[in-house]
Amino acid sequence: MNNKKTVSSDKTSMPFGSSAAISDPTALSYLANFKPNLITVLDDKNIVEEFCLKFKSWIFSSNLNTFKGIEDFKFSVYSNATSESFDKFYMRNHTRRFRCFKGEYVYHQIAWRNSWPDWRFIEDDDLHPNDAVVLSYPFSDTGNKHHLQDDLLKKCSELGIPVLMDCVYLGVASGLEFDFSYPCITDVTVSLSKIFPVAHARIGMRLTRIDDDDTLFVYQKISYNNRLGATLGKYFIDKFSVDYVVDKYKSKQEKFAEELLVSPSNTVFFAVGGKEWQEYNRGGITNRLSFHRFLHLNSLKEYNDSKIKQ
Repeated sequence: MNNKKTVSSDKTSMPFGSSAAISDPTALSYLANFKPNLITVLDDKNIVEEFCLKFKSWIFSSNLNTFKGIEDFKFSVYSNATSESFDKFYMRNHTRRFRCFKGEYVYHQIAWRNSWPDWRFIEDDDLHPNDAVVLSYPFSDTGNKHHLQDDLLKKCSELGIPVLMDCVYLGVASGLEFDFSYPCITDVTVSLSKIFPVAHARIGMRLTRIDDDDTLFVYQKISYNNRLGATLGKYFIDKFSVDYVVDKYKSKQEKFAEELLVSPSNTVFFAVGGKEWQEYNRGGITNRLSFHRFLHLNSLKEYNDSKIKQ
């Protein structure tokens, strides 16, 4: 099997392709007023730990989702978005075979293609005790819960397979139950990249049950971390509720989905389309549309480069 052929083509240039934070005018205006004293920020040895403590409390304070078992993840460390944590998970499990569902975030496929060519999609082979799994929840290809998620986590727990749960869309999702109590889940990742227009500041966090003293832990213990990112992250979570984006844009997501005859997702800027949207297929059984370019506008037609199907 040639896994190089399984990496989905880039859809960034397509009107409903890719995904990113909404260009919310209020958040952008607030960002424009971020004028830190760089000397003070870069000299602040406590800011990263302060951010992580606050971010953990903030991200799981949502009134729109429910959470179970997160109290078992006692250790939080700064991560440059979620991708840095992915790399550490790969390193820790480098002797295992990596697995993910079709339609998962393409970053994993690219990393495994180059360094772990024996990786397989979960749909293509049985789970083995020497596997390691990455799972996004909400699932990257729909913004909903993957229909096989519970079965997967039960099987991984039975076989002792480590699972990284990527919750990058948590702050823009609603109506979901997050159960972190499965013993197979070793890492939980969260980020501000999809919530606010700060993706290039690389503001994220990893939660684990244990301190294994890997390089993310070492960075934090010796205060050698992204202090500017942590300061900007704290600046935003001090101002906005974790449910701010969903509360503001959910009704418009539903309106746009109705116009296009697609199904709105649990993630506020996604919708799932039928076979007429096959050009947006990312390798799975669904076709994901992203409204992130449109939700701050009054209508879909305001996006100049869009080619909306009537």
